[in-house]
Parts: sequence; C-alpha cells; structure tokens
Amino acid sequence: MKMKACEAMVECLKAEGVKTVYGYPGAAICPFYDALMDSGIRHVLVRHEANAGHEASGMARITGKPAVCVVTSGPGAVNLITAIATAYADSIPIVCITGQVNTEQIGSDVFQEADITGAAEPFVKHSYLVKDPNDIPRVFKEAFYIAGSGRPGPVLIDMPMDVQRAEIDFVYPKSVEIRGYKPTVKGNAFQVKRVMSALVKAKKPLICIGGGVFASNAQEEVVKLAHIMNIPVITTMMGISVFSDDDPLFFGMLGMYGVKSANTAVNECDVLFLVGARVGDRAVRTPLSLEKTTKILHIDIDPAEIGKNIGADLPLVGDAKNVLAQLCEIAKPMEHTEWIAQLDSYRQKREFGKAKEGTVVPREFIDKLSRSLPDDTVVVADVGQNQIWTATGYHIGRGGRFMTSGGMGTMGYSLPAAIGAKMAAPDRTVVAICGDGSLQMSMMELATAVQHGVNVKVVVMTNGRLGMVRELQTNGYNGRETAVFLDGSPDFIKLADAYGIKSCRVTDEKSEQEAIELLSGYDGIALVEVMVDENAATLA
Repeated sequence: MKMKACEAMVECLKAEGVKTVYGYPGAAICPFYDALMDSGIRHVLVRHEANAGHEASGMARITGKPAVCVVTSGPGAVNLITAIATAYADSIPIVCITGQVNTEQIGSDVFQEADITGAAEPFVKHSYLVKDPNDIPRVFKEAFYIAGSGRPGPVLIDMPMDVQRAEIDFVYPKSVEIRGYKPTVKGNAFQVKRVMSALVKAKKPLICIGGGVFASNAQEEVVKLAHIMNIPVITTMMGISVFSDDDPLFFGMLGMYGVKSANTAVNECDVLFLVGARVGDRAVRTPLSLEKTTKILHIDIDPAEIGKNIGADLPLVGDAKNVLAQLCEIAKPMEHTEWIAQLDSYRQKREFGKAKEGTVVPREFIDKLSRSLPDDTVVVADVGQNQIWTATGYHIGRGGRFMTSGGMGTMGYSLPAAIGAKMAAPDRTVVAICGDGSLQMSMMELATAVQHGVNVKVVVMTNGRLGMVRELQTNGYNGRETAVFLDGSPDFIKLADAYGIKSCRVTDEKSEQEAIELLSGYDGIALVEVMVDENAATLA
C-alpha cells in the first residue's frame, strides 16, 4: 500500500497496539504530527519534553508493554535524554521517536540539529537514525521488540524530515529476526535443578526481589514459590509491592534506608536467592563480606548483571517469570518455622516521633493515608526524603503498586509518571508523593493532567529545603548547609487554585484528616501540601 512515510510511522504504532503517545511537537517532527491527527491515537501534550518520557514510563510500568514518546529535534530531543536515562536505569520499555533535520543537512550544524543517537548512546538499548524511508516498517517492528523483550529498556528512533515526507510501499512485518539478539528466556534445566537443590538444603533461605520481577511480570510466580517452600522474602526498593505488607513471609525492604528485619535477614541467611535484583550500593553496602558467609543464587535475564556487584555461586540466566515457573513445578513444601520466628522477632512496630507545631510527621501521614486508600492504589514516589518516607511508611495492600526512579534517582519523576500510570489504569487510585523541591522540577505537568482530565492525586511534602541534601550536609559536612534553601517557592495551594485543582494544606491532626478525606474520597485532581519540619530526618 502506497503512503507517506509519516503515515507509515502512524500505521506502525497502530500495528503495535499503541493507543496513546506523549509528546511535544516542533518543525522537524511536524510531518508525523500531521499524520497522527486522523489516526485515532491519542496525543498527550506535555509541558516539557523530559516529561513525555516519564509519562510514557509510568504507562509502560503499569501495562508491561512499550509506551511511546515523541519530540522534535535539537533541544526537544536533548531534553528527552534525562527520561531516556531514567528508563534505562530501571529497565522500562519505552520507544522514543525524535524528529531530525533533513538527511543532507545532518552534520552541518543547521538550526535545531543535534546528534541525538550519539548523545543518548549510553542510555539506550538500541537506536536508529533512519535514512531510507523503506526501512521504517522494519525499524519500528524491531524497536518495539527490542524495547519489550529480554531486559526491557528504551529504544530511540531518529527521523529526518525528508524521510518522513517520502512515499513508500507500506507492509508491516509479521515477525522480527535480529542476528545477534537472542535473549535467553528459559532457564537451563540442569541449573534450575541445582538452584532448587540449594534452596531445599538451606536452613535459612531468603528470597530477595528486585525490579526485574515487575519487568518480567513474575509477581504471581515468585509469591507462589515463596509460599510453597515457606521461604521468607525481602525486596530492594524497586521490588516493593510484589508482596503486600501483611504477608507473613514478607520482611520489608533492605538497604541503607531499609528495615531491621530485612537487613538482619540478609546478614543471617545461609542461602540468598536474588531474583531480578542488581544488588546496587543502596541495597548491599558490603557485598564482598556477604559473599564469604552466604551462598548466592542469582536469576537475571541480563547475564551482565549476574556477578557484577556480588559474586554468584549459582548463576541462572533467564526470564524470571519462566524460571520461577520452572522452579514452582519441582518445588516441595518445606518447614522453616524457627527461621521465620527468628525473623519475626526482628520486626519493629512503626513508631513516629512528635511533630513540631504547625507540621506533621511525614511517615505517619503517609502511613495513615495508605490505610485509607484502596489496596490496589498505585503510589509513585519522587526522589529525596519523600522517597524514603514513602518506601518505609506506605502500607502496601494486596494488588498495590509502588513506583519510583530507583537507578537514576531522577527528581521530578513522580508527577509525570503518575499521569502515565493513571492513563494506563484509569479505574485505580494513583498518588504522586513528592517534595517541594522535586515538584518544582515538573509542576508544569499539572496543566497536562488538567487538560486531559487525568485525575491524579498529588502530595507535596514541604519543608523549604532540598531535604536529603540538607541532611547529608548536616551529618557529613559539619552542618555547613549550602544551596539547599527553597526560598522563593510558590504557595502550592494558590498554585493549585490557579490550575483549578482542589487542594488543602496539612499543619495538624485536624487538617491531616481533611486532607486524607480529600485524597481518598474526591474523584478529581487533588493536591495536598503537607508541612514538614525543616530538620526532619529521612527515617523520621
């Protein structure tokens, strides 16, 4: 079928089942936008290009399928790099389409030209600069396949204007064949049996879940395996919400901001089974000492992650969903009564300090909020103190989902990601929790939510500081606090009013209850500002 290449781009998206794209137009991508108008695909205009990537990320994390963002050339494309890097660090499948100057102009420094494939190279799974319009169907088919298969991640397609305007004979491929890209999805049968043998022989086994369990949609399988074999479970921050907080086998998040029961479990287990976790420095600060005392079993679809940060006695390359299903088939009930009782003794009751007048205790507010929201709520934490308060204070119910920027730690992520998540799951409550610093990195996306009727809930923890950096300076630099004061910040209640968003401010128990009722009972977009002590600690 003869059509313009820009129309073929749209047809490729339709063939991949894409219903929504996030973007910001410009001259170099206008041919595509013109073709998009009559396609039936919904376009969401963001207010900054990076947020197009973050909103696509939020959608992809809920659907489990690659989501799409589109921006123009030059500054539009370069602005997107932060979101690309954020998705790459957390293995989120997004397809990024960028406009580019005409092919004969590439390399001549014309208006709004940038070598985006070169600039983004460290942060993409793969990238394409399309110079032959006839390659478009193959490139798009491969891009979606690469983004969503193996270890998921971002794929970039750079589209020169003249290529978009060309005419091609469009046929969309039915399959993909990429020489050299053959992800291992099924675990080696012999190695699977060795892993099971090690788990059976263990006196104090422990499963540690990372974000890879979500990437492979293996939540059901890992829960099943843990319950069949009665094995305690902990998570990294990226693995939070695979298990609900009330599951008797769940002992919390490990790491420098983790809980005692999880960290002690790691130190005292004899077999540690890592599932889709890369064991970053925030999770295990002394991996070498752990290697000496503990047998390490490690499942990951990316062989480069196994043994990178911690040595593995039994490596097992494969998709977590498939490998765990293989393990479930041969798993037998086990008794670990004493070991579980020992870990139960390390559980600590959530205790909260007393708030200074005019403020509330942040983790206590988050705890109360979580118990008032539906179990399947999606909570998106930003980066900074608010991230830790949410990770350690939010009570995850069955079917709930916790999301954050874990690997890159990108401030400003929560609001746009929450918008994408809400659009992917319009019937679920979606809450973005951020600080007054991080909100100001993406608060322009409130307009996106209003324009498109995306009824997210926003909680902003206000302490007038870049709280985590302030705390680092207080503890590590003799209290020499610099460049962390957010003087000049807007009145967030007036800001919400300017957008026509219902809001309230929390300063005491009475207003706290009013805020929780607003967030849990109101159907529209809502913003709640929670006043926090300027010297509140991360684990306060």
